[in-house]
Amino acid sequence: MSCQLLAEALQRSKRYDASAVVAADGVLPMLARHRHDVVLLSTSLLPDPVEVFRLAREIKTTCPDVSTVVLLDAPQKELIVEAFRSGALGVFCRADSFQSLCKCIQCVHEGQVWANSAELQFVLEALLHPLPVETRSFPDSRPLSKREAEIARLVADGLSNRQISDQLHLSEHTVKNYLFRIFEKLGVATRVELALYFLKRGRAGHGVGRAVESLLPPSKVAEPKRGIAR
Repeated sequence: MSCQLLAEALQRSKRYDASAVVAADGVLPMLARHRHDVVLLSTSLLPDPVEVFRLAREIKTTCPDVSTVVLLDAPQKELIVEAFRSGALGVFCRADSFQSLCKCIQCVHEGQVWANSAELQFVLEALLHPLPVETRSFPDSRPLSKREAEIARLVADGLSNRQISDQLHLSEHTVKNYLFRIFEKLGVATRVELALYFLKRGRAGHGVGRAVESLLPPSKVAEPKRGIAR
């Protein structure tokens, strides 16, 4: 489905206020002009998918409140792993249904990860064979504050951003900002990596199981969201 057709389909669902961006250099200006919650970023946006993932990292850096879903033409292992390494909260194959895409948008908007069991297995396998140390941040070089450590442990226990905000009496916006700083300090890009970071250090306990379970797509009805279709 093309960018414009996808945006129109989301609009017709009456759950979303969607905008279409047809060129890569228009994504960041759109985010600067209008508030959006979710960006659907296609790997076919640019000739080289590497440039798409570079754009995903830039979105994460400049717009930490925006969640990214990478749209794939096919579920290729390398693209799936790189999407999550680039900070995406979900990957979605174009062959899947529109109803599933709506659930995906809701899921990542709530701060959770969208991945099916096969895609999750790709990510877990990649974490067992991490990148060379010189290409990754040193996790212990920037210690977490007391509040950051508290939020990180709750994420590792499988709590969503909304649950964390309720438990700690913080806004979801504040929780997202904390998570952005936590990811930077620990050198991780996703909630999965954060959970496994704690697991390797023996600090998450049985909660890591719930964190992995929370990656499964929810079945709730999506609330109105605003997003860019690309």
